Amino acid sequence: MSRRRIGQEAFEFAPDRKNASTLDALSKVIDWALADRRLAMISSAAKGEPAWPPLALFKAMLLAVWYDLSDVKLSEALDDRSSFRRFCGFSRSEPTPERTTFVRFRKALVAQGLDKVLFDEITAQLKAKAIKVKTGTLVDATIIASASEDDADGHWVKHRGRTAVHGYKAHVGADADTARVEEIAVTPANINDGRAGPDALPDNPGDVYADSAYRGDHFGQAVRAKGGTPRIVATGMWVRDEAEIRARLEAYNQPIHRIRGRIEKIFGTWKRSYGLRRMRWRGIAKAALQIRMTAIAYNMKRCLNIVAVAH
Repeated sequence: MSRRRIGQEAFEFAPDRKNASTLDALSKVIDWALADRRLAMISSAAKGEPAWPPLALFKAMLLAVWYDLSDVKLSEALDDRSSFRRFCGFSRSEPTPERTTFVRFRKALVAQGLDKVLFDEITAQLKAKAIKVKTGTLVDATIIASASEDDADGHWVKHRGRTAVHGYKAHVGADADTARVEEIAVTPANINDGRAGPDALPDNPGDVYADSAYRGDHFGQAVRAKGGTPRIVATGMWVRDEAEIRARLEAYNQPIHRIRGRIEKIFGTWKRSYGLRRMRWRGIAKAALQIRMTAIAYNMKRCLNIVAVAH
C-alpha cells in the first residue's frame, strides 16, 4: 500500500526549553517503533489516495484523549498547533489529516482488534519502567453512558439512589502502588462486577483489593488461580454481639477501603479530564477502543509523573 511521507521538511520550531511542551516529554516515554510495527498493516486511506502513516494517526488519537477533542477539533488543532504537529511527526507547513481520516482509522483498529494489542504493548513497556515492585492490585468498575440510548450493545442499569444509566461498564485492574492500569474488560452496564471481575485481573496480582460487589467464589477463585490473595470488603461476620461485629468489620475493612479507594482517582481523571463521561460512538467494539485509548493516555501521563517524582 502507498503511504504518505511526513516530517520531511525542517520543523523550523524555535527551540525554547523554558516553554517545552509536556508532549515532548511524553514522546519519550515509550518506544514508538514497537507500536508502529503493530500498526504496520493498517490503512485509513480514501480510495485513490496515499495512506497517512498509522503511527501519526495513533498519536493524534492520544492527543484527542488528553485534550478531550472531537475529530473535527482534533483536525483543526493538528493544523494549528506546533506542539501537536511535532508530537505526531508533521513538519510545520505540510498538510495534516482531515476528520474523516480518523473515522476510517478507528474502523480499521476495531476491525483488526488492535486496541487491546496496543494497550497490552504499551502497558508492558510502562510496567518495565515501574519504580516499585508490584505488591497488589485494585479492581473496580465504572459505568459510562452510551453515545445514544438507541445503542443496542449498551444496557440500562439502576443503582439505589441514583438515576438509571444506559451504557457500558469498564472493569479495571490497576497497580495498587502506582495506580497504573494493567488490565481492562468492557461489558454492557448491567453485567455484575464480580462476574466480569476476573477478566480485569492481571497476572500475579498480589493482594487484590475490591469492594463487596466482588465477594463470592467466582471472583475469589479467579484471584487465587492467578496467584493472588483476595482482600475484599466484608459485609458481615459470625459474632453474637452487634457492637463487636461493627468493631471487627471496621477493623477489617478500613485498610482495604484506604487502598482500594485509589482507583476512584483513575475513574475521576478519565471522566473529568479525558472526556469519558459519555461514549463518543455506538457499539461495544468502539466503546472498548475509546476506553483502552483513554487508559493508554492515562498510563503514559501517570508514568511520566512517577518518573519525574522519582528524580
